[in-house]
Amino acid sequence: MAVIEVTDLRKRYADLTVLDGVSFSVEEGEIFGILGPNGTGKTTTVECVEGLRRPDGGTIRVLGLDPVEDARRVREQIGVQLQQTQLPENIKVWEALDLYASFYAAPRDWRELLEEWGLADKRNARFGKLSGGQKQRLFIALALVGNPRVAFLDELTTGLDPQARRATWELIKQVRAGGVTVVLVSHFMDEVEELCDRVAVFNRGRVVAIDTPAGLAGGEHRMRFTVMTGEMTGVEGLPGVTGVSREGNRVVVTGTGDFATAVTAHLARHQVLVSDLRIDKRTLEDAFTALTGRSFD
Repeated sequence: MAVIEVTDLRKRYADLTVLDGVSFSVEEGEIFGILGPNGTGKTTTVECVEGLRRPDGGTIRVLGLDPVEDARRVREQIGVQLQQTQLPENIKVWEALDLYASFYAAPRDWRELLEEWGLADKRNARFGKLSGGQKQRLFIALALVGNPRVAFLDELTTGLDPQARRATWELIKQVRAGGVTVVLVSHFMDEVEELCDRVAVFNRGRVVAIDTPAGLAGGEHRMRFTVMTGEMTGVEGLPGVTGVSREGNRVVVTGTGDFATAVTAHLARHQVLVSDLRIDKRTLEDAFTALTGRSFD
């Protein structure tokens, strides 16, 4: 069942088109990724879905409700961690949770959240004294204190060190395991591959693809090598080969299935000696470059 449905979403600021016909749906219980470089409309889309911005066109339904017309009912059922989230430096962890809980008619017990998110020993710590990872744990707890059905997490791991990022990934998995649908906005390829069931790739205000991370990457592999001696011909027609490119003696062959066996056998038959042979799988970043015509940044 779709808990979010977005159809032909449009948004402009003066002469700048930020969203140009964005459409996607999010199924109940999944981690749905929104991926793209900064400035491609990811955060604007999420803020429209959350009811924080009014779109210029299109329709949005969150749990069957319009986030603008039914704003109060929607906000009672969603949790939000914004891209730019800050709290007063001197507010204590328990004070922040108690304050946020007061915004909801039927909130979670914030004392339980302290335990669940490893913040019990930081109950009386001031926000300004928390580490980056502890702040992210607090932001997740604040997004969950209203007992939401859907949680929006926007650029959650930006600025964290690798260890803190991976620890935060485990927290996001715990959120989904608790029955909450997660919409995760990110510009990190590895994060999307690790966490997301499906992902929408944004580029210049549009969704250019929606699929699983593996589906976007596809089943292609690349075989790279340097030709030392011999003449390499006829590789293009081998079973499974989808492309061959060459720059000097350096060759890249792309293909599916058992194409690498066919290529190496062909080279051996034609007495072509190669070195530096390497086979690697097409990545999500490769897919992004193919979809958008530019490198990920």
